[in-house]
Amino acid sequence: MAEYDYSALDPAFGKLAKPAQRALLNNAMRSPTDLASHSRDEVLALHGIGPTAMPTLEHALAAQGLAFRDA
Repeated sequence: MAEYDYSALDPAFGKLAKPAQRALLNNAMRSPTDLASHSRDEVLALHGIGPTAMPTLEHALAAQGLAFRDA
């Protein structure tokens, strides 16, 4: 079983379920800035990210004046 260093994630992602956190880690999205370089659809397509994770991710982006990249 793989071990994950969840401390590498921005604290804004701390309320996400572990599968969503692993999806971000596996795809080098450790901060809202990293996340903003992807479209909403790209993020939703990741294994572990579902519709319930999106409000947390959108809030993390908005808190830094960011948004998902246009598709």
